Amino acid sequence: MIDERQDEGHPGSAAFDHAATRRRFSAILAGLADDQGRERISVGDILAAMGDRAFGALMLIFALPNILPTPPGTSAVLGAPLVVLAAQMTLGLRPWLPQIIAGRSMTTRDFAAVVGRLMPLLLRAERLLRPRLSFLTTPPAENVMGAVCLVLAVVLFLPMPLGNILPALAVSLTAFGILERDGVWVIAGLVCAVVALAVVGGALAAAVLAFMLVVQHLVL
Repeated sequence: MIDERQDEGHPGSAAFDHAATRRRFSAILAGLADDQGRERISVGDILAAMGDRAFGALMLIFALPNILPTPPGTSAVLGAPLVVLAAQMTLGLRPWLPQIIAGRSMTTRDFAAVVGRLMPLLLRAERLLRPRLSFLTTPPAENVMGAVCLVLAVVLFLPMPLGNILPALAVSLTAFGILERDGVWVIAGLVCAVVALAVVGGALAAAVLAFMLVVQHLVL
C-alpha cells in the first residue's frame, strides 16, 4: 500500500482541488492508488484529482511514454490527447477530454503497481523542482507554451523512426515545469523544443530533397 496521501475530500470536490494546488504530483497519484474505495482509476479521475494543475499532469502522462522507443502507431495514439490538451492550454480553456479518452481506466491494483514503479523516478525529479520564475507557468506565458506543445504534439503524428523522442522530451519538461510552477524547467522544455523542431525539420527537408532527386533521376 502506498502511504503518500495527505488530502482531505475527494477528487472533484472544492477541498480536493484546493489541496491539489499545493501537493506534489507523486502524492496525488499515491493518494489515488491507495484509495481502496475505488475498483478502477480512469484518466478522468486523474484530471479531477489534479484540479487546476490537470494540464501539466495529463500532458506528462501522455508524453512520457513517447520518450522511449515504442511500437509503430503508439505516438499517434498518445499524441491525440496531447493535441487536445495543448490546444486548450493555448486558448486558455479549462482542461477537458472526450469521454473516449477520459473513460479509459485500469484496476486500482494495476494503477498502484504502475505508480509504485514510477514513484522513485517521480520523487527524484520532484527534488529538482521548486516554485521559481512562476510567471512562466501562468498566462500569458502558459498560453504560449501551450502553442509550442501543440506544434510538438502534431509532430508526434509524423511517421518518423525515433522522431517522437525529442518532441516528447520537450513536452515532458514543459509539463513538469507547469505542474510544479517551475519556470526553469519550462525554459528547458522550450530549448529542447527548438532542438526537436530543428532536428525534425532537417530530417523532413532531407527526405523531401532525396525524393526530388529520385524523381528527377527517373524523369531524366
